[in-house]
Amino acid sequence: MKTIEQWGIFEIALEGRPAGNPFTDVALNATFSYQHRQIQVDGFYDGGGVYKIRFMPDTQGEWRYVTHSNHGEFDAKQGEFLCVAPSASNHGPVRIHNAYHFRYADGTPYFPFGTTCYAWVHQGNAMEEQTLQTLKQTPFNKMRMCVFPKHYIYNANEPVYYPFERDDTGQSDFARFNPEFFRHFEQRVEQLRDLGIEADIIIFHPYDRWGYAEMTAEQDGRYLRYLVARLAAYRNVWWSLANEYDFLLEKKPLEQWDRFFQMLETCDPYQHLRSIHQGSLLYDHTKPWVTHVCIQHADVKRAKEWRTLYRKPVINDECQYEGNIPLPWGNITAQELVHRFWIMVANGCYAGHGETYLHPEDLLWWSKGGILRGESWQRIAFLRQVIESGPADGLTPLEDEWVWLHSVTGGFNGNYRLMYFGEHQPAGWSWGLPKDVAYTVEVIDTWKMTITPIDGIFKNAAEIPLPGKPYLAVRIRPVV
Repeated sequence: MKTIEQWGIFEIALEGRPAGNPFTDVALNATFSYQHRQIQVDGFYDGGGVYKIRFMPDTQGEWRYVTHSNHGEFDAKQGEFLCVAPSASNHGPVRIHNAYHFRYADGTPYFPFGTTCYAWVHQGNAMEEQTLQTLKQTPFNKMRMCVFPKHYIYNANEPVYYPFERDDTGQSDFARFNPEFFRHFEQRVEQLRDLGIEADIIIFHPYDRWGYAEMTAEQDGRYLRYLVARLAAYRNVWWSLANEYDFLLEKKPLEQWDRFFQMLETCDPYQHLRSIHQGSLLYDHTKPWVTHVCIQHADVKRAKEWRTLYRKPVINDECQYEGNIPLPWGNITAQELVHRFWIMVANGCYAGHGETYLHPEDLLWWSKGGILRGESWQRIAFLRQVIESGPADGLTPLEDEWVWLHSVTGGFNGNYRLMYFGEHQPAGWSWGLPKDVAYTVEVIDTWKMTITPIDGIFKNAAEIPLPGKPYLAVRIRPVV
């Protein structure tokens, strides 16, 4: 009997050449059974007369399957496989934990420290492999990436592959997918998985010259279902319905975005995380089909407000980018981006990285990948180490009035405290400290990446001494 590790991929391949359009005229799915459970999974056409069904088992033991199709040659095929223990690096898909945070399916904590490379999978093998090599050196465990190629400033090149079949004039047939494109895309998703990186897949975006943003609702739905059928079995998939969805509202009104979310709920048997990204008009993230908040906003000091409003995990995936391009969203300093990360994280939220330094060949990380030229990513790695060495359940923002009155960002978990002073530089601190418990204090220089203990053990302290410099944090831990 074939064995597949838990949260791995079991694949059924069926060969045949039915008449008509293989993408639209053949219905194919399979029912997978484990004891009393049944899960239905859609299949897809992969070109060359081959149809596939992919399944991600979440429980160890013996699974059985039977196929269903309107094409008799593919109907009622049966089989079985054994799901075995996952490998050491396989923790399963990421799920929501403790309302505002995340963890893997096996219970391992997951704190998102993501980056953005919108069009990296459209740059050709040499640069795409360079991007993967760069990622190996970074702290990033999530990557925002578009399915469709992108037409935008600093993005004028044609992609290597196109998602739909095209005629000699370059016109796309939106009823026929290009399996070569999707095989390439899913190869990159798999490589991210093997690096421990979640693929935050952006399904739609407005920056287009190929007609993908002009597809009809029927064509959009067919594309979305095909994408889910191919990719949902990869455990590191997240769904982001759009990059700046509100710039597409004339073509795709708000109710259509609601319908897209509902389709994802229906089509995805594994219920991967679902979000949407805005330009100016925030989507209503309180809607039940949204699992977490993906936001674009420079005012990170509103983090607690968003957390309270939506009561879901908040990731400010675009709090502006480190770089020097003329556009204001892409020319903040490395220190400012690190500063914004610390504000988000100390408030029990999360942030995303991007880098936009001018290059003579327009090789900007934020869209094309390649190599990193900035200085924020090392400090983000340091912050990730600080957070991952803290409470596994994440931080809750301190709610007391002293937080805003005294201009500090503070998060807690029990008697653990992580306080970030940002641009402020107090020489001492006395508010929000643990009561009636002994604790140690460490001063963290968020730019120099140093952690310096303050001598002594504190309990009910009137004040703890500080260096009086900006961009410092304080970590308070109870004495065990």
